[in-house]
Amino acid sequence: MGSSLFDLTGMRALVTGSGQGIGLALAEGLAQHGAEIVLNGRTAGKIEAAAAALSAKGFKASSAVFDVTDQAAVVEGVSRIEATIGAIDILINNAGMQFRTPLEDFPADKWEQLLRTNISSVFFVGQAVARHMIPRRRGKIINIASVQSELARTNIAPYTATKGAVRNLTRGMCADWAKHGLQVNSIAPGYFKTPLNQALVDNPEFSAWLTNRTPAGRWGDVDELVGAAVFLAGPASSFVNGHTLYVDGGITTCL
Repeated sequence: MGSSLFDLTGMRALVTGSGQGIGLALAEGLAQHGAEIVLNGRTAGKIEAAAAALSAKGFKASSAVFDVTDQAAVVEGVSRIEATIGAIDILINNAGMQFRTPLEDFPADKWEQLLRTNISSVFFVGQAVARHMIPRRRGKIINIASVQSELARTNIAPYTATKGAVRNLTRGMCADWAKHGLQVNSIAPGYFKTPLNQALVDNPEFSAWLTNRTPAGRWGDVDELVGAAVFLAGPASSFVNGHTLYVDGGITTCL
């Protein structure tokens, strides 16, 4: 009985921004627990290669190429998945970006791009998928937030704003959709070794600051996010809703 709590067999998961990094790691992690995976991104070659790599490992995986910052493309892409691949049981809203510069010099176009990529995409894809889930009276939505949903750091104020918004949008989605049988939660990763953070990983001064600041004393590895995703995607979390789960080595627990 215990193992069935984390069994995703028969479920289909759409993971946005899953060509590399956290998104791809979460997709493979769900596949290892039995889920069929639909990978999403804007670049067909990257997404199709990632789907082929998962298929080569024996997992059932396909690709859906559309821009999550374009609402019309999202609605069409989600409808196409539902019609040609099958019902989406799990959504992981993972697509995101970062841009670092002092706030007083932050370009307006980068501010708009961050808003579209990090928060508008969560709204667009979440809404489009929920419209299909609601009539079925079931569905799991997992939004990827950040420790920056709780903390702030120099040179990334707009990113922090978007991730704070993801945390509260998760709560709002729960408030609206829990009555329809949907569960909406978020995972807030700490500092992980990903392509998005490679410049920081390669910076000895920053890595020293991070290891001293984090109780666990190190960077996270993306595979360490899989357990949280499987928990929130499966039966084990049947009464968890509107929650943000921090997976951060303890960095949010102390000053």
